[in-house]
Amino acid sequence: GHPRVAPVDSMDKLHGTTNFANLTAYSWNVFRYVGDYLHLAGIAVLLLTIAKNKSVAGISRSTQILYFLVFTTRYLDLLDHSQTMYLVVFKLTFIATSVLVLVLFHHFDATYERRLDTCNLVVIVVPCATAAFLLTSEYSILEVLWTFSEFVEGFAMVPQYIFCYRERVGKDWGASLYVVALGGYRVFYALNWIYKKVQMPHYSDMQSWLGGMIEILFFADFLNYRFTGHSMLRTLVLSVDTKINEISDKVELKVLGSSSALRMESEGGEVRRRRKAVDVPMEDV
Repeated sequence: GHPRVAPVDSMDKLHGTTNFANLTAYSWNVFRYVGDYLHLAGIAVLLLTIAKNKSVAGISRSTQILYFLVFTTRYLDLLDHSQTMYLVVFKLTFIATSVLVLVLFHHFDATYERRLDTCNLVVIVVPCATAAFLLTSEYSILEVLWTFSEFVEGFAMVPQYIFCYRERVGKDWGASLYVVALGGYRVFYALNWIYKKVQMPHYSDMQSWLGGMIEILFFADFLNYRFTGHSMLRTLVLSVDTKINEISDKVELKVLGSSSALRMESEGGEVRRRRKAVDVPMEDV
């Protein structure tokens, strides 16, 4: 029979093969490792900020739910094949910390700023799931879920950006530093993809590139907003977000006969929040 082809690892698919043995080979890519450690640093900053403040103020729970989805769907291949210790440690750390952050949100629920966390997750998850089915390179559970995780990660920080746009003034540098570290990690991913494309002209990974470009665009606008107070995307993003919540309320009203909308008048009625989207039960995570 044909020899069994070893599965491509979910993390290596993004960056090229993990290879500490041969540091000069193209597969060892400095951008990939800087990206990994920036990501880790961002998560550490987030956990330290929550611990220091004994509060989740300034942080979007929706973004944390999306990252939990990203890690649990991307790293299912932990069960599929043997991997280097580097990959196993990073994957387990990302999964464990995403669960820990959600537990902390449940614990510090009284400090959670629901009125600012207005992004509707359905609007992100459903299109990403549809795109994953249409654009996956093969129809296996692991591959479809991996493709889904790539698209979701492209939008995972969007709820946090919406949160920051509504907040206007960042109260805590810890939350801002977290956003900067996560944005920086995606920038290094992009540099990694450019490097791989230069070294291997046949290399192509449209799912990752698309998600990465979307996230870098939002990150660049966020930096501009945080440091200069100007934003090209803020007005557009907030008006779209508000409109989505209004439509969502109307649908809920028609389907259920009543709307459980929690409307909070802020910035001239700009902030609108649906209680149903807010009260995601954390015990089941």
